[in-house]
Amino acid sequence: MSEFIATYRDFLIPLIGGLVLDAALGDPSWLPHPIRFFGKTIAFCDRQFNRGKYRKEKGIFVALMLVFLIWGVLYIIQILLKDFLVAKNIVNTLFFFYAISNRSLITEALKVEREVQKNDLLASRKQLSWIVGRDTSRLTFHQIRTATLETLSENLGDGVIAPMFFYAFGGIPLMMAYKMINTMDSMIGYKNDCYRDFGWFAARILDDAANHFPARITALLMVLLPPSARGFHFIRKYARQHASPNSGYPESALAGIINCRFGGPNVYQEKLVKKPYIGENDRELTHDDIIKSCFINVKTSFLMLLCILIAHYIFHLSIHFIT
Repeated sequence: MSEFIATYRDFLIPLIGGLVLDAALGDPSWLPHPIRFFGKTIAFCDRQFNRGKYRKEKGIFVALMLVFLIWGVLYIIQILLKDFLVAKNIVNTLFFFYAISNRSLITEALKVEREVQKNDLLASRKQLSWIVGRDTSRLTFHQIRTATLETLSENLGDGVIAPMFFYAFGGIPLMMAYKMINTMDSMIGYKNDCYRDFGWFAARILDDAANHFPARITALLMVLLPPSARGFHFIRKYARQHASPNSGYPESALAGIINCRFGGPNVYQEKLVKKPYIGENDRELTHDDIIKSCFINVKTSFLMLLCILIAHYIFHLSIHFIT
């Protein structure tokens, strides 16, 4: 039983510690961050390989190399720290903290909302441009709030629930490998002439596959407590209509919960993209909608934590009694 307790404890400490650190610190710009290193590495590979012939093949090679490199390095670190439990728990807690972006997601959304509440359209557009990929220069206040809510729901999936999901299944190495996939998607996953071939594998294959289950788990947890019949209905009706095979699930869930409409035409990379609408109630969004969505984010994260704790407790206990 002592071995079972030790195993469960070593799993639990980074999980709880990382979430507490994220809640306390968020993502301060002064703190060294491995995701920034990921970004510099991807940018270097982009400059070296995204040119000439065979860009799709080179993109596949770069994506697989970076993912396996990160997983391998983190796996070796776990082995080296095996007999140094305090150091291992500290290192793993820090990596978990780096992989989660829950507080920063909410903070950035509220920064946009503060400018909207000041009735400062230019400042609202500028603040929003830091967290979305669309052109914000012509957006109205309603469109700004819509984009904020869409971003809150989508990034709840890939910025919070997905890292927790991969930590539950493969610890810190798999969690950070996922973060490399997600970072590649955000940097080279664009459907333009520059990245259509080079970023195809990272975005269309790796990222879409990695987020398949987390996106659906996110949507389910969002509408679970308290149960939202309209949220369930929206997931069934609209989730698969989204251009992304995954983003539509949490977006549909949130649109259903607060009874609004997402989607529609937006400009990305100077090109008009006509996204299908999610929902039919094109009502004016309010400050309360933003606040409610932030609470949904926190509630969903907490439910995911409970699910992981219960599932791993049962799993480790079963293994203990079997062996």
